[in-house]
Amino acid sequence: MGFQERKRKILKILEKTESMDVQEMADELGISAITIRRDLQQLAAEELLIRTHGGAMKAPPQHPFTAFADKEQVASARKKYIGKRAAALVKPGDTIFMDCGSTVFTMCPHLKNITPLRIITNSLPVAAAFMDAAGIQVNLIGGEIDKERKAIHGDRAIAHIKSYHAAKAFVGTDGLSAKRGLTAISEKEAGITTAMAGSADHVYLLCDSSKIGKDSYLKFAPLSLITALVTDQELSAAQAATLRGVRMI
Repeated sequence: MGFQERKRKILKILEKTESMDVQEMADELGISAITIRRDLQQLAAEELLIRTHGGAMKAPPQHPFTAFADKEQVASARKKYIGKRAAALVKPGDTIFMDCGSTVFTMCPHLKNITPLRIITNSLPVAAAFMDAAGIQVNLIGGEIDKERKAIHGDRAIAHIKSYHAAKAFVGTDGLSAKRGLTAISEKEAGITTAMAGSADHVYLLCDSSKIGKDSYLKFAPLSLITALVTDQELSAAQAATLRGVRMI
């Protein structure tokens, strides 16, 4: 049973019972207590539940899955700074990938005067941003719609991405470190990111400094995947030193 399936079942259990200890949950799901503890730690980090002594309890209503609009508000000044710098890498005539990350979305206002331009994306907000933009062609990836993330995911989406080629891919991540490379909370989003990277000549990772040196549960790509890291001015010297050899913009 994969993490996403365990995650769904754990949250469903807590929705019914409000709280449960580790061993009870392990017995209920037929997996080890060690695995349950690791999963609970990850879900608590995502604010989807609250860890208690020996178990977990349901998160209060103010801790839902992070929707796109909520993610957009987190570290918004840093994200806008990164979006502007990333957009400066785009040239008229380019074909580019843009994933569904909220930091990547901040590129949109700065791209509208760069024409002609073709954008291939799985992000519904990105597609909507250019609906009336003259000189910009948008190719929306097909597949299953994730209503919370306002994005399109799944095997069909990945196959669709692989049928394209772009000069540049602009992608995000949930964590970045020298030890584990790029890490993610969502397996679906990680799959989209690696597909876009594999179909582009250059890959630009948009990542604010708060995520550098931190790891999420899923390691999905090495640092060698990216051409350059686009980050903000709050990156510390210590953080930069851990990513020696990575080109930074």
